[in-house]
Amino acid sequence: MTVSGDSNLTSTADAIPNGVKPSWEELGAKKRSDLQASIPREWRIPDSLLPPLTQDDVTGWPEESGWFTVKELAITNMTAAELLSKMAAGELKSEDVTRAFCKRASAAHQLTNCLSEIFFDRAIAMARERDQYFAQTGKPVGPLHGLPISLKDNINVKDVDSTVGMAVHVGDPAKADATLAQMLAEAGAVFYVKTNVPTAMMIAETVNNVFGRTLNPRNRQTTSGGSSGGESALIVMKGSPLGVGSDIGGSLRIPAAATGIFALRPSSGRFPVRNCRSGMAGQEAIASVNGPLAPTLEDIKLYTKAVIESQPWLRDAKCLPIPWRDATLPQKLRIGVMWHDGMVHPTAPVARALKHTVARLKAAGHEIVEWDHSDQEEGYRLMNRMFLADGGKTIKSQLEPTDEPMRPEMEPYSLARELSTSEMWKLHLERSEFQNRHLDRWVKAGLDALLLPTMPFNTVRSGNFKHGIAVGYTGVYNVVDYAAVSFPTGLMVDKDIDVESPDYTPLSIDCKAVHETYEPDLMHGLPISLQLVARKLEEEKVLQMTGRVLEALAA
Repeated sequence: MTVSGDSNLTSTADAIPNGVKPSWEELGAKKRSDLQASIPREWRIPDSLLPPLTQDDVTGWPEESGWFTVKELAITNMTAAELLSKMAAGELKSEDVTRAFCKRASAAHQLTNCLSEIFFDRAIAMARERDQYFAQTGKPVGPLHGLPISLKDNINVKDVDSTVGMAVHVGDPAKADATLAQMLAEAGAVFYVKTNVPTAMMIAETVNNVFGRTLNPRNRQTTSGGSSGGESALIVMKGSPLGVGSDIGGSLRIPAAATGIFALRPSSGRFPVRNCRSGMAGQEAIASVNGPLAPTLEDIKLYTKAVIESQPWLRDAKCLPIPWRDATLPQKLRIGVMWHDGMVHPTAPVARALKHTVARLKAAGHEIVEWDHSDQEEGYRLMNRMFLADGGKTIKSQLEPTDEPMRPEMEPYSLARELSTSEMWKLHLERSEFQNRHLDRWVKAGLDALLLPTMPFNTVRSGNFKHGIAVGYTGVYNVVDYAAVSFPTGLMVDKDIDVESPDYTPLSIDCKAVHETYEPDLMHGLPISLQLVARKLEEEKVLQMTGRVLEALAA
């Protein structure tokens, strides 16, 4: 028995008996069935080898199962940088690498329900083209030569669905590749899967009515985050060496933190977004950006440099003509620390990780200053008002054709009031004024970076993410459009140490509700992440500074 089964429709009509309007249940069932069928038989885990559904941590299963060959394990345990080095030297073929990741991605899906689309035949054909080019020229195609890269469901791949977790888009394949996909392919990348997202990509857990819920492979009772939670689950299972997600309120950083990997939230204009599907198309008060997730900071930097050096500003009018800039850092960084956001105290493990990281940074000679959180709630409220400005009509219009119900996590979209044009313009003015005040405070403080939690907990039991208030730590930096990295601290939750302080006083009803979700026994042994933020368009700098933080933590 597998955790899931999902699908790959070629046209909505295939799911409509006798031309009758299909229901969301019918479309979802067909999609799940077809997705499961798209896994080759030889890559379907035998029932005798499946871990029991009660086994929470399945990250060690590939090594323990005996189902993978020594070579497959060796390939899928390498980082993207290691794989690229070996393929560029002719020591590995892209086809072998691609097949290994196709198999491991198949396993990851069967154990965590992380995929939305599978196109292995196309991937193997792409890999063979890379190998043929190398054999003929002795050179790699580009900086990402032969590397399998997984894509979040909203990134269009020609002839493949981008459902963004809604039944109405089943059987509506993309007519062309997204600009980012085109550029990655030209750089030598190989595409083989797309990954699951929540409904309209507007829930901080990955769950929808078409594919269901994606599980965290480190503990399948917990969430892998959202909205790029399919990516984070796949990467932790080593079914992908490098993935691409998107972020409009924390959708890269939250999944990275929930699973203990790295993610970069870039400012708008650094990476192309042309021809990607959105759950709220036309909502541009807060820009949705795409960015990488990977197990190592080195691989995040590798991807970032490869995309920027491909000059995306020549392909997407929203991109800025800013080439890659190596960051030169002072020996001593001036880092602000935000202990809490004024709305929700971090739970015990996150508070411990933050204190530990600050102590290590001080020991390494960096200057730490307190950051005033006084405008954090204002930024969070602005974000919510901008997301709900259309009264939820855009999302409702995509649910109504199939009678798909609004998920309970999205209740605010059911209740929202549509703003008038003049009200929206005033909201834009509020946003701009907030951005400028935030910048003034940052410059006055002389900060290089800001250190804070990615979210108030390390992760939570599936279904327990307090949607809204718990994204305050990430969403404000979408409002001001700053570059940010979520990074694992190397610390793990310890149920004996990470207990609620007797001095804890809730900041609000929401704070109390968040802390009630913390389960020390369930969280024991799971990774703890934090977030490092730099100013707008300082992607190179925030990556370099994150490296400094990691050096301090490892000292």
